[in-house]
Amino acid sequence: MGLQRLDKVLADLGIGSRKELKELIRAGRVRIDGMVCLKPEQKLDPERQTLTLDGKELGYKGLRYFMMDKPAGVVTATEDRSQKTVLDLLPEELRRLGLFPVGRLDKDTSGLLLLTNDGDFAHRVISPKSCVEKRYYADIDGDVTEEDAAAFAAGLTLRDGTQCLPAGLERLGAGKCLVTVTEGKYHQVKRMLASRGKPVLALRRLSIGTLVLDEGLGPGGLRELDEMDLCKLFSGEIGEN
Repeated sequence: MGLQRLDKVLADLGIGSRKELKELIRAGRVRIDGMVCLKPEQKLDPERQTLTLDGKELGYKGLRYFMMDKPAGVVTATEDRSQKTVLDLLPEELRRLGLFPVGRLDKDTSGLLLLTNDGDFAHRVISPKSCVEKRYYADIDGDVTEEDAAAFAAGLTLRDGTQCLPAGLERLGAGKCLVTVTEGKYHQVKRMLASRGKPVLALRRLSIGTLVLDEGLGPGGLRELDEMDLCKLFSGEIGEN
């Protein structure tokens, strides 16, 4: 990881604002390898050196990854002047980490949403080149036919000329289906189903790659992902929309 500024490391830990951190550092409350540090700009390697605040050792995690069960009615954005965003659902200590949503779920779509402060990771998940599969459950007005499934598998051309890559469509019962895509065009799942005369009534993302939404989280709930979870996202480089 290399050397980083002390105030940045503390900010990454969600301890306080940059102004608050400078004050507590200059008050002598922070030590690096047991030595009091009074300079916010002091450099350290947080993965190799011991950092303490008021005598308590701080475990450093720079890049963070979370799974959220996004509820319907919330905007997938970092900020919005008039509507609640997914970041507004985070506890205060996590709002300071610079997290942002990976990809986008429509306001009225619920389910698995990834949050991170790792730009390279986010790009890899959403890039069509990664072919990461995203699976959705849909309630529709109508019923899926074998012809619909064949059309999805062949790659649909939408009414505005947008060409979609081959996708999966599975009937679950009357008015219910699963859709699996490997790209994330605007309102893609809804537009694909609408093009077959099956308007979407409700949509929920269930998985990305082989990482499945933890249904125990509840609307707005989240948990941090571990290394095994991250591997599931790219197992075989298939798996987002």
